Amino acid sequence: MDTELHSPRVVHPTERIVTGRLVRLMEGYGREVRVGQLMLVAVLTGAGVVGLLLRLVRALLNSGGGGPRRSFKELKKGPEFLVTPVRVRDAADRLLEVELHGHLPQSALHRGDHVQLTLRPQRDADLPPRIERIVNLTTTQLLTPRTATVWSHLGPPLLLQAALGVLLMLGVAACSALT
Repeated sequence: MDTELHSPRVVHPTERIVTGRLVRLMEGYGREVRVGQLMLVAVLTGAGVVGLLLRLVRALLNSGGGGPRRSFKELKKGPEFLVTPVRVRDAADRLLEVELHGHLPQSALHRGDHVQLTLRPQRDADLPPRIERIVNLTTTQLLTPRTATVWSHLGPPLLLQAALGVLLMLGVAACSALT
């Protein structure tokens, strides 16, 4: 009598496109996007130049203003996004594990749905590939998960301020070079 427990072996697919049946959406967890320190210093330097000019103008006009500023440490921490491990059984009856980064509507995927996944390998080879796009063949729905990015984390006001600061510094440098 064979008393060994046989659990299905889960593999990470190497193909770019995988078609199969959705077996399970596992419990999600948060993962942080890394923010490069050099890029962050460049953005904050450019924004700092404009910030100093804005403070000077506010002081001259004797008006308050300016919202709360995020610290370097908060900006360096980076945004967190949801990672949901997904198991799919392909046509060869292999149990595959991939990762879904970001959010999808709750009613978008159900157990047993026939799906076609477009995958991208991750930088860490030990992690399963991540899903770029899902075509739910059962409902004929095209799904593209979206995650937070470094740019969305920094925010449009800070990036605009940094761009203005860089242009201002280039203008000053160009004027200095002409004289």
